[in-house]
Amino acid sequence: MHDQPKNPDAAIKLKEKLEKVKIAMLTTAEEADGHLRSRPMYTAQAESTGVLWFFTSDHSGKVNTIQKDSHVNLGYSDPDSDTYVSVSGKAELIKDKAKMSDLWSAPMKAWFPKGIDTPDIALLKITVDSAEYWDVTSNAMLHLYGMAKAAITGKSARGDGNHEELHIRD
Repeated sequence: MHDQPKNPDAAIKLKEKLEKVKIAMLTTAEEADGHLRSRPMYTAQAESTGVLWFFTSDHSGKVNTIQKDSHVNLGYSDPDSDTYVSVSGKAELIKDKAKMSDLWSAPMKAWFPKGIDTPDIALLKITVDSAEYWDVTSNAMLHLYGMAKAAITGKSARGDGNHEELHIRD
């Protein structure tokens, strides 16, 4: 897969948005019936090249699905900071002990008790094509003011935050 982004600034902005949000819902399309299926994943690393890394078991259902159709979506949500990110890209299974060692952190031990020596451990590498984010940058008082103003005037309170599409590889 092509690791260099067409738009490096967009890739860096994505990395910044994901620094505080570690849990994503990974969505794949099931081969048998095309139904979408999501499962929580812990982001081991978001690179400034628009590549995301996750630990996984190499014989999980998601890996079987991804090997047939590598297109995935990741949904990140952090209500505490009012940050929401949707990521589209392609996934591939990586069995590289050196990379696993670089990415290893204590929380991974809950799923992989033998560390990087766990027999079925692998990495999912998601090469991001595009992403979209929404965040509310105003403080709580301004946000409440916007809601009150909307209630009184009948106009939408939308527009108090930021929304942007990030075209990284497409």
